[in-house]
Amino acid sequence: MHCPFCRFPDSRVIDSRTSDDGLSIRRRRQCPECGRRFSTTETASLGVIKRSGVVEPFSRDKVVSGVRKACQGRPVTDSDLAILAQRVEEAIRQTGSAQIDANDIGLAILQPLRELDEVAYLRFASVYQGFDSLDDFEEAITLLRVEHAGDEHPRRSE
Repeated sequence: MHCPFCRFPDSRVIDSRTSDDGLSIRRRRQCPECGRRFSTTETASLGVIKRSGVVEPFSRDKVVSGVRKACQGRPVTDSDLAILAQRVEEAIRQTGSAQIDANDIGLAILQPLRELDEVAYLRFASVYQGFDSLDDFEEAITLLRVEHAGDEHPRRSE
């Protein structure tokens, strides 16, 4: 790590802290040559392999913009979308891969979007999974209904 002040090619780490989201590390450093201190932030890079084979950095903003159209007219806030994008990134990072196929990002979006808004989920899934007929919609809706029926537990009165 070069000192940003005197360009000395080394530095000493004085303090390290994990960021609030746990995805980066902030390090306080000191130059042994000039004695000045500076901070660095380290993150693990995550690459997305596009269909064309090109690799580009993962972007939460692209996740949000990809889901936003499915959420039009739904009670979904920008904050909700930011949290969804964070959950998607965390799920992808948990795979341990430095590069991930763009298709896998779409798959990682489906569950958090389903939990956020089922109508937006159906819209996104219909495009992403290429629904070709009403039968595809009916099948997806039936699966949602079955899950809802399984979630409903009768409450005992005490």
